[in-house]
Amino acid sequence: MKKSFSYTTSGTCSRQIDIVLDGDRIESVKFIGGCSGNTQGVAALVKGMTVDEAVSRLKGIRCGFKPTSCPDQLANALESAK
Repeated sequence: MKKSFSYTTSGTCSRQIDIVLDGDRIESVKFIGGCSGNTQGVAALVKGMTVDEAVSRLKGIRCGFKPTSCPDQLANALESAK
């Protein structure tokens, strides 16, 4: 069963993440704002992963001295979706 939702980010250049899940698998991810090449790369890499696998790989990644990053925010969004 497909599920779509949007997540408002905090502490990053991206403002929002739009996610489509097919069961527990990531069908698509689109970042609104942020570093285009990096966010497109992250979105392409997680496509087809399970939510748990993506969260375990992305959770806790920091951007410079910031306490979070776009990948970390994606992990938060995926945890919220569960």
